[in-house]
Amino acid sequence: MAENFVWQRKHLLGLKSLTKDEIEFILEGAKAFKEISSRRIKKVPALRGRTVVNLFFEASTRTRTSFELAAKRLSADVVNFSSSLSSLGKGESILDTLRNLETYSVDVFIIRHSHSGAALYVSQNTNASVINAGDGQNEHPTQALLDMFTVKQKFGSLSGLKVTIIGDIFHSRVARSNIWGFSKCGAEVWVCSLPTFIPKYFETMPAKITFDIEQALKDADVVMLLRIQNERLNKQFFPSLREYRQLVTLTDDRISLLKKRTLILHPGPINWDIDIASGLKPQVHPLILEQASNGLAVRMAVIYMLMEKRQYEFAG
Repeated sequence: MAENFVWQRKHLLGLKSLTKDEIEFILEGAKAFKEISSRRIKKVPALRGRTVVNLFFEASTRTRTSFELAAKRLSADVVNFSSSLSSLGKGESILDTLRNLETYSVDVFIIRHSHSGAALYVSQNTNASVINAGDGQNEHPTQALLDMFTVKQKFGSLSGLKVTIIGDIFHSRVARSNIWGFSKCGAEVWVCSLPTFIPKYFETMPAKITFDIEQALKDADVVMLLRIQNERLNKQFFPSLREYRQLVTLTDDRISLLKKRTLILHPGPINWDIDIASGLKPQVHPLILEQASNGLAVRMAVIYMLMEKRQYEFAG
């Protein structure tokens, strides 16, 4: 990362538009916030008096809780918005909802939405900073950042690693963000699934495509499993779960193909015996839980950096 680097962005909408230096700056910031989380008193007054709104139009447990706790540990005031309990059901538009919430002097909107581009739309219609917590099949930048942070903590560097992503690539915003993030930091990214789960346009992305799981696992330093996103399936992508397991599931036999130091990740929730054989749970689950813990540090870093940028803007 270049010396004297200064964060310049008002929003975090995705990793496709970030530079390697920007990504590394976030990962370095997360290191400091992970150390804070290990203290007896885990709260810091960095954002006292600031307001963060979790604007979630889609169900979430891990991401929403992680963002809420991250903001609270920075001493920000947090408002949790749930579309199921809002006036959206009465015909109010997203823009009307945004305008009403802005009257509370919101500093950061953290948005999750089922439509790709929703985070960009909100950023174009608010003076607050916007963090994309997952938009449709587009990106989920903080999930990829916490994946990258987890890997960097184990290997020291991302450069030169082989990172393999396996599962429902078609519907995964996590896969897209990880492809952009890991490749920009010097890793070689592979994607593997059934042909119906890999869109044609992925040939233009910085990732190698294979339909052979053994080739995908060979020499991999990191293996990331993805669940089948049944809530997004609008057609039949595979004949049966039995066939899917035969071709894609990480099994006892397949894990034996990996190097001893290979990291196995999953963004959650895990469908055991579909994504990963349940017999492997004692072996792989501790690192997957560590991923979730690292997400808190990464999200604290992102919220803090965007707020610091806004402070500079106000001071100017």
